[in-house]
Amino acid sequence: MKIRYLFFIMLISVMALSCQKDDSVKEIPSSPLKIDSLSSLSMLSSPGNVLAAKGILKITVKDSTYTFDAEKDSIAFVNVYLENKKYFGITAINKAHTMSFGISSLGDAKTNLTSDVAGSQFLINSHNQSNIQYTLSKYSDSNKAGKINLSQFGQDSVLTKGSFFTFMATDAQHSLSFKVEGTFNLKIK
Repeated sequence: MKIRYLFFIMLISVMALSCQKDDSVKEIPSSPLKIDSLSSLSMLSSPGNVLAAKGILKITVKDSTYTFDAEKDSIAFVNVYLENKKYFGITAINKAHTMSFGISSLGDAKTNLTSDVAGSQFLINSHNQSNIQYTLSKYSDSNKAGKINLSQFGQDSVLTKGSFFTFMATDAQHSLSFKVEGTFNLKIK
């Protein structure tokens, strides 16, 4: 239940940020950015949710690869505090609002971090076929749920760069789990 609540919060965050992008609101401050760490940019440290201005998030499930492009879709790096625990993650929703993705990990984000996946969800609303919902397989224990690797975080114009893998199922109680892999290279300007 906590994981569903966490992803609901993350999805609401990215949808709110998505509306800003659709309304052509600038998500990047007009003053020049000098970022040595995330703590030096108040927009990043408070409230902790940052909409990527450029970059790609790719997700591969079974034999299909899905791509989110930050220049047209909404991809956000989010921080969530739930039940006295910190989570970080990446959420995305495409411009047509037919596809959304979220993945999270417990703790604080930083460069050269490999962390366990705490939750993940991938929703596809296809007009040609029935909707598909992939969620973190409930049979995966926390050490086997997957990993998020941040090779860069908050350096220069890089919001975050890295990769992940996790195991997701269409029906967590009866379905087989599929390995889901992805990469991300997101920039703030």
